[in-house]
Amino acid sequence: MEQIVNELSGQNISLLLLAVFIFVCIYAGVRIVPQSEKHVVERFGRLRVVLGPGINFIVPFLDKIRHKVSVLERQLPSMTQDAITSDNVLVQVETSVFYRIIEPEKTVYRIRDVDAAISTTVAGIVRSEIGRMELDQVQANRSTLIDAVRTQVAQQVDDWGIEVTRAEILDVNLDAATRSAMLQQLNAERARRAQVTEAEGSKRAVELQADADLYAAEQEAKARRVLADAEAYATKVVAAVISENGLEAAQYQVALKQVEALNNLGAGAGKQTIILPANAVEAFGDAFKMLKGK
Repeated sequence: MEQIVNELSGQNISLLLLAVFIFVCIYAGVRIVPQSEKHVVERFGRLRVVLGPGINFIVPFLDKIRHKVSVLERQLPSMTQDAITSDNVLVQVETSVFYRIIEPEKTVYRIRDVDAAISTTVAGIVRSEIGRMELDQVQANRSTLIDAVRTQVAQQVDDWGIEVTRAEILDVNLDAATRSAMLQQLNAERARRAQVTEAEGSKRAVELQADADLYAAEQEAKARRVLADAEAYATKVVAAVISENGLEAAQYQVALKQVEALNNLGAGAGKQTIILPANAVEAFGDAFKMLKGK
């Protein structure tokens, strides 16, 4: 009886150990990978598989997860590097790069420090691109420089299983001497523009005055032409009257004008004494005779 109990106890222990072993195998063989990660699995020191997000199964005790790699987008710390433009101006360029790992098996086996590698690559590309540009082009074509840096970085880090999502040129700084020289140049340019503006204003004022004088001369000439035409017309009318009525009509008009002139002279303020020409009385007499004759 005791022997049977011992046998049953041994079987129970064996079953319990088997159950524990199965549980351990299941626990060791099932791997749940988060959405933001990928796991690199090795078997006997060699790459076997890369586990994606969700439930995955591996061979217990043979397969081991060696690397857990985040696939979230990363930002490198801002970097500042010196560069010399094609017109020999020293500039300090501050850059920032965003990337994410898309092939962890390349990243973990081909590069040790990915951040340092990308930083070195970006620094070399920035120096090379700025060395082809003049300072004015660097300031004006920053978007072109950014595109060139992003494209070349993406090409060079492709073997590392990395995707460069963004590359930014945060700032381009100049040394103190260059900044002072540029400030002097800017002030000189502002002074030149002010002089040009003043000269253009003076020129415009002269042109407007000349146009005004020309317009006044044209109007005066027109007035004189009108007056001349009126006088010519009056002369033609008088000539026609003389032609129709003879010389007496002309003398009558002259006498009337003389009388009107004397009347106007006498009507002036403070004119008590009037000096008449010697033939004024004769002119009055002729006028009266003509009036009577009329």
